[in-house]
Amino acid sequence: MAHVDLIDQIFIYLLATVCAVPLAKRLGLGSVLGYLIAGILIGPFAFKLVGHISDNVVHFSEFGVVMMLFLIGLELRPAVLWNLRVPILFMGGMQLIATALVICAISLLLGLKFKASIVVGLILSLSSTAIVLQCFHEKGWLNRIAGKNAVSILLFQDVAAIPMLAFLPLLANKAIKLNYSTAAAWKQALLVTAVVLGIIIAGRFLVRPIFRFIAAAKLRESFTATALLIVVGITLAMHAVGLSPALGTFLAGVVLADSEYRHELESDIEPFKGLLLGLFFISVGASINFALVWQNPWLVLSLVVGLIAVKALLMLGLNHKFRIPLRDNLLLAMALAQGGEFCFVLIAYAVDQEVLREQTGSLLKLVVALSMLFTPLLIMIYAKLIEPKFYKAQDESDAIEEQDNPVVIAGFGRVGQIVGRLLMANGVKTTVLDLDATYIDTLRKVGFKVFYGDAGRMDLLHKVGLNKAKLFIIAIDDSDQALKIAQEVRAHYPHLKILARVRGRAQAFNFINNGFEDYYRETYDTSLAMGIDALRYLGLGAHQAQKAAHLFKKLDSNSLHSIAPLYGKDEQAYFNQARLNRENLEKAFAADREFMKRNSSHAWD
Repeated sequence: MAHVDLIDQIFIYLLATVCAVPLAKRLGLGSVLGYLIAGILIGPFAFKLVGHISDNVVHFSEFGVVMMLFLIGLELRPAVLWNLRVPILFMGGMQLIATALVICAISLLLGLKFKASIVVGLILSLSSTAIVLQCFHEKGWLNRIAGKNAVSILLFQDVAAIPMLAFLPLLANKAIKLNYSTAAAWKQALLVTAVVLGIIIAGRFLVRPIFRFIAAAKLRESFTATALLIVVGITLAMHAVGLSPALGTFLAGVVLADSEYRHELESDIEPFKGLLLGLFFISVGASINFALVWQNPWLVLSLVVGLIAVKALLMLGLNHKFRIPLRDNLLLAMALAQGGEFCFVLIAYAVDQEVLREQTGSLLKLVVALSMLFTPLLIMIYAKLIEPKFYKAQDESDAIEEQDNPVVIAGFGRVGQIVGRLLMANGVKTTVLDLDATYIDTLRKVGFKVFYGDAGRMDLLHKVGLNKAKLFIIAIDDSDQALKIAQEVRAHYPHLKILARVRGRAQAFNFINNGFEDYYRETYDTSLAMGIDALRYLGLGAHQAQKAAHLFKKLDSNSLHSIAPLYGKDEQAYFNQARLNRENLEKAFAADREFMKRNSSHAWD
């Protein structure tokens, strides 16, 4: 019946994920907090749907962290990693040493023995790679200053966890005899070096031909299996020589970052990484011992708040020394102020070696788990409250003065920026609003006047002069939000001309059905330009290719308007009309080709 129990457990985990995570995302809490809450609900201290999390589940779920480091490695080419060597060594090293020393001193003051205080300081100096990088990935922060430094610090910590494991037996109260000879030590060092070099050499010269051979078979499942085989194989090899599997797979990712198969590897590994990381977060949530919280609520709360405060303050001070901008400094301080997944491994090992008492170990596990639970909340508070207010307080130019420019642009990304540059180059004064504070800072460095603000607020739009403007351009990448803004602006300023960016046909239908005719599909004109070039490479003259694109654009516009009233209402009628439109398109082009044969022209050739 063991397999039935396993299936029951899998069903419960998946059900918790499906129910809790979308709800948490909808409430703006993020997926990580959703997983943690799901773990708490199904755990032994809530609905008791699963018992105490077994070591096998924890070890299996930690494989998600390994895959995440592999994907991060794929994003960091060797040259990029080399550029990060200073923050990895100095920032990571200083953060770990300073945190360990301060927490060790506090532990001594709280009455722990010297050896136990050293161990507690080392363990709590680590932060959660899984939670921080997942949250940063969801927010799109990995490429900003805080994101790059977070990766550097967390990488150093992951590497440092291995010598910590080796150091713990030296502090043990057990009568442990170290029988390692000098020859054995050299043998271990050579074995570790050989494995690391093997990963680098294989990734450089062996893996590419293997992937080329697998790709030639054109079986995606074989490619996925090969990618998983490499990750699992490296994990086993690193584990066999006593090194961090996460470090090994990260190194393999860096080696393969310049490979032509990088993007395929990312797309194949990503779903497995997401599922296993979710399982890891659920296991953390389910492992929180709330019975211990009820026994000593003030002690537990004080320790959790104290840990977060100490690590955050130390991070603020150290990052200030490295001249990191205050906005990124605050983000780093709040994001890295928790314990990490390696803490659980080190705590269990310290208890086993009798460096820590079992009661102390249980309390530490609880403090680490709760600090991890609070991290997504801290990041959400930063994103929603601190960053916008701090940004406006930091830079006086954020104060939006009364504007009277003829054009207002909402969103200055890849679409809005091109429109804005064209208008500005032609002497058209333009007011620009965007919600990405870091991006605004970059735009200002190259001379653009951009304000921080939410285009969905009518009071803000009035302040930037929408009542005096002739044209309002909505270039944000959320088509649903763009439609809401357009509807509200039309209600307040009915005579204002509105141009809106939409993602594709489905979003265009929504604009048409709401009476907006000036919509622009993101990749439409680019796709037409590519189609024109494709026709020319296939032998059509320049004039013929342009004429074909013009005809297609006209017929496609007619098709959109004929099918829009049916979208989302009558599915069968929608597909019937879509099929009819496709047939009419083919007939129109067939007639046009016949006309061109009879009236051949070589203009523009």
